[in-house]
Amino acid sequence: MTNNNHEVIFAIVNAGFAEDVMDIARELGVRGGTIIHARGVAREDAAAFFGITLHAEKEILMMVVEKELRDTVLNAIYKQMGMAKKAQGIAFSLPVSEAVGLAAAPAAEKPAE
Repeated sequence: MTNNNHEVIFAIVNAGFAEDVMDIARELGVRGGTIIHARGVAREDAAAFFGITLHAEKEILMMVVEKELRDTVLNAIYKQMGMAKKAQGIAFSLPVSEAVGLAAAPAAEKPAE
């Protein structure tokens, strides 16, 4: 088991954008994630109030990240995939109290001698 040095980031975006979010996260050091297909539900008057168009088909990308990466990843997702963009994404994180099965980050390769 690991200690609580990890967070799970959830990014909820319109269908077809989760891979784009994962590409952004990979550039920042995130090693992987899980995409879940979902259907969004909201009251139509709420959508009108916020000035957004609802797309029922959603994707949820879950990524377990080191705490040090959390803010950087969340900010990048917001800037590139936020509600004002076609992805209409929201992202949030939750603490991970314990985790098993997480592989250690690969060690930097030593140069050939």
